[in-house]
Amino acid sequence: MFKGKRILITGGTGSWGHELVKQLLEKEPEEVVVYSRNESGQVAMKRHFDDKRLKFVIGDIRDKEALKDACAGMHYVYHLAALKHVPVCEEQPLEALKTNVTGTQNVIEAAIENKVEKCIYISTDKAANPSNFYGMTKAIGEKLIVQANQLRTDTKFITVRGGNVLGTNGSVIHLFVKQIMENQEIGITDLEMTRFFLTIQDAITLLFKASEEAVGGEIFVMVMPTCKIMDLADVLAEELGAKDIRVKELGVRPGEKIHEILYSEYESANTVQYDHEYLVILPTIDIPGLKEAYAKYPKVTKPLYVSSDGLMSKAEIRELLVKGRFLP
Repeated sequence: MFKGKRILITGGTGSWGHELVKQLLEKEPEEVVVYSRNESGQVAMKRHFDDKRLKFVIGDIRDKEALKDACAGMHYVYHLAALKHVPVCEEQPLEALKTNVTGTQNVIEAAIENKVEKCIYISTDKAANPSNFYGMTKAIGEKLIVQANQLRTDTKFITVRGGNVLGTNGSVIHLFVKQIMENQEIGITDLEMTRFFLTIQDAITLLFKASEEAVGGEIFVMVMPTCKIMDLADVLAEELGAKDIRVKELGVRPGEKIHEILYSEYESANTVQYDHEYLVILPTIDIPGLKEAYAKYPKVTKPLYVSSDGLMSKAEIRELLVKGRFLP
């Protein structure tokens, strides 16, 4: 799929972008372009990869004209750029709107103008029945991406929705390790909180699968293991040899959920079981040929895909941390 192709990644200096670039370069592309505002991140990536096929462009997805220029000649666009932190988006909703909504529409228009083959939008479980402004903006972004397939252009638009990826910037793993090592204390918003987790390596592998197999207009939902955050903290403390760790319950932050969902009760009526790695949410709007393409797949039976179901044991959490290279 990627051999001899040119790929643009918006917001490519983050954890997702770093692993995406790493795996893309193994697939013999002609060129991979990272488009982001993070100058220092770009310099660090350039030194790290030291690959002539990797190019960097300083730019903001809010700048439509610059984005259109960056998309020129591209075959694929991975749209990762977003304001992602829930408290930041709650405190500065207008900025989140400009980046996550207007910026996404700019990506759509830039891809169409340049006749990009596929544009893949990275979404989040927080877009399913959103309780915070970040989730709302990502849900609107999903709607814009889905609707773009009705424009009858040469570009196919796909959404991939996932949960928390282990070890990404701001990850709870790094925070817990720091708290345990420095203060013998863990701060947690709620003792019953659960989340979906996946390693960054597996997330990118699944992203490629959706990129290749998607028709256009659907939302691919990653099937992800679930974890009680307190159990994750216990495993880390045990591995670090820490005993008698104090637990400080901080209280739920504005817009934060105790349990996340990957598809909502409303979406379940249009969700099919694609395989053991993916579910697919079909849109309620009509996109020619899309429903027919998924007619053979069974409907999901659960009304909700919630993070409090099927929780990993502590042994399974440890296995996931080893797989993600956070534990030896």
